[in-house]
Amino acid sequence: MTTKPKAQKFRVRRASAQPKADAPATPPPQTSDAQGKADARPSPEPTPKTQPDPTPKTGAVDSARTVAAETDIDAIRQEGLTGRQLRMARRVAQKNGLAVTSDFDAVRQLRQKGIDPFQRANVLELVTPNNAQTRAAATELQATTAKEPAEQSKVQLPQTVKRSNALPSTQLGAPDNPAERRASEISRIQRDIAKRRRRNLLALMGRLAMFVILPTLAAGYYFYVVATPMYGTKSEFVIQQAESTGASGLGGLFQGTGLATQTDSTTVQSYMTSREAFLRLDEDHGFIEHFSDPSIDPIQRLEAGASNEAAYAVFQDHVQIGYDPTEGILKMEVIAADPQKSQEFSEALIGYAEEQVDQLTQRVRSDQMEGAMLEAEQAEERRQEALAALVAVQEEIQQPDATGATASLQQRITTLQIELDQERLSLASLLNNRRPNEAQVNATQSQITLLENQINDLRGQLSSGDGGSIVSNNARLRQAEENYLIAVQKVQAASASLDTARIEANRQVRYMSISVAPIAPDEATYPKAFENTLLAFLILSGIYLMISLTASILREQVSS
Repeated sequence: MTTKPKAQKFRVRRASAQPKADAPATPPPQTSDAQGKADARPSPEPTPKTQPDPTPKTGAVDSARTVAAETDIDAIRQEGLTGRQLRMARRVAQKNGLAVTSDFDAVRQLRQKGIDPFQRANVLELVTPNNAQTRAAATELQATTAKEPAEQSKVQLPQTVKRSNALPSTQLGAPDNPAERRASEISRIQRDIAKRRRRNLLALMGRLAMFVILPTLAAGYYFYVVATPMYGTKSEFVIQQAESTGASGLGGLFQGTGLATQTDSTTVQSYMTSREAFLRLDEDHGFIEHFSDPSIDPIQRLEAGASNEAAYAVFQDHVQIGYDPTEGILKMEVIAADPQKSQEFSEALIGYAEEQVDQLTQRVRSDQMEGAMLEAEQAEERRQEALAALVAVQEEIQQPDATGATASLQQRITTLQIELDQERLSLASLLNNRRPNEAQVNATQSQITLLENQINDLRGQLSSGDGGSIVSNNARLRQAEENYLIAVQKVQAASASLDTARIEANRQVRYMSISVAPIAPDEATYPKAFENTLLAFLILSGIYLMISLTASILREQVSS
């Protein structure tokens, strides 16, 4: 294969320039990897010089240096370098800080610097040892390279290599050819890297199998094969409050909603999951005995002779109660190994809840009713006492109506006073005569005296008497009547308070309405094998990922 001569190129630009000088063609360099090919390849013919055109031309002409660089790059292209060699040349150029425009330009600039991009020392500098074996191989290769003659290891520029007529050796030991030895060392390093990668991958798979896959398989085996089927009985109930017709304000706003009985619902929920409810359920229906049955798997079974705390933990796991504050509904699920037992436990807990609801406001209602009834009884007793005092006063003064007697006396006194005034007028008219009639005058005066005496007697009856004065008797009678009226009013007020207390006590009453009755299922509800196995896999994967990331971070921090 011969290299064809390549004519020099001229580039015309805007400015005028002189014709370019001839650039000699550069012979293709020979690399160490292609020495055999270079021996068989005939030397390139000298490129004929192009005679410059004496005719002057307009435009800009590239410099001889630029044309020489392009000619060298074209010559390098014709050498038939492989892609791996070109990439290696670019990496060597980058390591030496050369600014190159292409892989061929990297080869050109390295050769101008006197550096062979395919020399063994330059190739080994590009390999970064990552472990002890790789570092040892690189050290051995460098030592082998150092033992070679200085003139052979320092070959920087292409040169003519004499062809050797010796045949390849049939020995199985290390090759004598440095290029082959270098290739074998590089292959061994690559095998070490691949082996290390396979070892790391196998270690990763082993860790995943140990900490994720095997525990997941064990969990799946338990859920599918070992776990005892459990039956869950679901029920729903709501706590209601008696409606009040007179509710107003915030009470009327929340009336009929779940917020009106939220406190009662949470109280009932806490009671149903308390130790008191657990002990009553165990005493009445044998909760501990049921979960101590040997037919239940060891993980869910309650050991014989277990403490109350352990049994209470099982109770909390198998009795689940939730509260919906928006609707005020309590949702309960009781899980047991037998469906009939599950329904029995649910009904017993609902009965305990009803008792608790009845006891929630019993004390408030009792206090309100007892106070109102006591006040009504005391008011009635005082009324009876006031009535007895009134009757005693009436019997003592012998006047059922002292006010009427006083009014009668006052009327009689008024009538006599009118007659007295008329008699006095008559006497005055008689005395006005010059010669009054003495008989008439005496009669009139006698009449006046009688009327005055009569009026005084009547007035005396009002102020004094054998049984007391009418005024004092009237005051006593009036006081007794007023006391009786006050006692009657108090009785009426106490009766109204009693009615109000009764209404308020009725409003405080709580009722538990069962919306979904507990019915035993005919198929096992738990365990949910697929969901539980998938959940176990996700949890184990998350734990392994966190531990791996933590270990990697700590290892990196310690190593740095």
